[in-house]
Amino acid sequence: MRRHHRKLIERAKEAAIKVLLHNAYGAYRGLPRAAGWGYPEPYTRDIMISSLGILTTGNKKLLRSLRRALETAAGNQSRHGHIPSLVHDPDDRGASDCTPLFLMAVGIFRKVTGETDFLQEAVEKSMKWMEYQSPTNRVIVTQLPTSDWRDEQWVLGYGLFVNTIVYTFLRLFGRYERAAKLKEAMGRFTVKGDRQNRHVHEGLVLRHKPYYALWSYKVYRSERFDLLGNSLAILSGIASPTRSNSLITWIEAESKALRKNEDLAVNLPPCLFPYIRPGDPDWMERYNRYNQPGEYHNGGLWPFVYGFYIAALVAAGRSQLATNKLIELTKLVKPARVADVEFGFNEWCRAQDATPQGQDWQSWSAAMYLYAAECVERKTTPFFNEVRQDKELVDVSE
Repeated sequence: MRRHHRKLIERAKEAAIKVLLHNAYGAYRGLPRAAGWGYPEPYTRDIMISSLGILTTGNKKLLRSLRRALETAAGNQSRHGHIPSLVHDPDDRGASDCTPLFLMAVGIFRKVTGETDFLQEAVEKSMKWMEYQSPTNRVIVTQLPTSDWRDEQWVLGYGLFVNTIVYTFLRLFGRYERAAKLKEAMGRFTVKGDRQNRHVHEGLVLRHKPYYALWSYKVYRSERFDLLGNSLAILSGIASPTRSNSLITWIEAESKALRKNEDLAVNLPPCLFPYIRPGDPDWMERYNRYNQPGEYHNGGLWPFVYGFYIAALVAAGRSQLATNKLIELTKLVKPARVADVEFGFNEWCRAQDATPQGQDWQSWSAAMYLYAAECVERKTTPFFNEVRQDKELVDVSE
């Protein structure tokens, strides 16, 4: 790595810590805010994803803030175990990803602090809630559209992203047998044709393609590429080393084609492609306003997602490529949309011109930058190394 790139990364890391400290105590009961100015609310998924970066810093103030958020989320858990979308609001529910992300964050928090029984009662209730989310009782869970981090994206049934998080927390908590069942279920092919045999269970593997489906349910599926879900499939070990390398090679080749067609302005892949365009079967009228091609969840550039992609590259042994992507990410997080700051750590950027379009000083953008930098520098993936390890232990849930 060139000296000026190294210096730029160090400045970005210092700025990321500054963002997280600024956002550690917000307007709602002193809980962490999602962004420096635009989002004062303590969004559960933002905080849980941010925990990956926060827990690599060792910063005591950030750890105290995270602990309080986890405890507050647990305190507002439903009697059935569901975690709310805002950690302080027990009436704000409906998310498919907040409960599994909570379990992942608690599992990692325990390992960092050594508090092996931290929030045990809440964990047990959330584990039970996640069992109820599997309609076929095969561990693999379903979701309703716009219920995960993509609040403007239609993901129906067995979503890739949510199930990678389920697999991750099962491994973190030693539920190895259940995790193996989930991996096997995800590893089945999506259903081909217009009829489903009652004895054939659908999965998320696409025929003749190296990546996993965005979602599938019975005879329906989406073959659009989900960068976050596939990155987590690599990072968690759901994807084999061979599939992981084929997948990464495919991502880079497709990204090059997008740049050649002027659909992409940077050397980083969009969060989803091919973009959904008017006239496509999965185009929604609401996308005209919120989800244009190359924007937001329809192919926007999300810094927090690149934290997972860079970590996945390290996990797959592609260290040089991971370094190159970290440099590209450092350039992407520099511009701000409104704030007068050296590093904007914006929420998301438009794919066609890389201009920031969301809120500046977004916590998960800063936190996942720190996590990505840690992975590149150490050439390892904190917390996920253990998830990927092949362990033959008794499943404590059985």
